[in-house]
Amino acid sequence: MDDVSDLNALLEPGMFVRNPNAPEWGLGQVQSNIEGRITVNFSEVGKQVIDGRRISLERDFSIS
Repeated sequence: MDDVSDLNALLEPGMFVRNPNAPEWGLGQVQSNIEGRITVNFSEVGKQVIDGRRISLERDFSIS
């Protein structure tokens, strides 16, 4: 595993994240994280499936 996969592996349903490669997507809530495929419901674009091996999502702690 590389650093991107390692960090994304810690994401669990309910956590809030942002995609640094697409800040216009807004805040997202993790729906699932299965074998590197992370499903996130973003405020501006809805549900997106992220390849966690290629994109490192950033955890957002502003909402608990």
